[in-house]
Amino acid sequence: MTSTVPNKGNGLDLDNYSWTQTLQEVTVLVPVPHGTKSRFVVCDIKKNHLKIGLKGQPPILEVESYSACLLNLSFMVSTEDQNTISVLLTKHDQMEWWKSLVKGGPEIDTQKVEPENSKLADLDPETRQTVEKMMFDQRQKQMGRPTSDEIQKQDILKKFMAEHPEMDFSRAKIN
Repeated sequence: MTSTVPNKGNGLDLDNYSWTQTLQEVTVLVPVPHGTKSRFVVCDIKKNHLKIGLKGQPPILEVESYSACLLNLSFMVSTEDQNTISVLLTKHDQMEWWKSLVKGGPEIDTQKVEPENSKLADLDPETRQTVEKMMFDQRQKQMGRPTSDEIQKQDILKKFMAEHPEMDFSRAKIN
């Protein structure tokens, strides 16, 4: 299946629905006739299944979702403008870009997704530590100073030299 460049919301615009995403959530937008009130909307969200439509009519969208959703954090938002149903799905795996809203449906090229800026506090501890180390190393390189790995190697060498005063390191070339 060929991949498509994602829309501005990192999702896809299709004939009967569109979707956008962040790492945490997917928003599904389904156009309905103008003046549609939310009480006429059928919205059934299951872990891996989504059904959206109007009462007494065949579903506009009934699909198996690309990946699992957290049911307690997924819901129909509204038909505020009275011509669009908006459904918010919270992703179970919040570190994954969905290629598609639908299993087997049209896919986007996730390599072309433009993630929103995130705060370090939003990251899990392991990822945060890695990002902070990378930022430190980048600043050190810009100032012509050793990176964290180079500092660690220097410390190990100093410790080794202190533990072995009998060895002469005066002519050793150490990079």
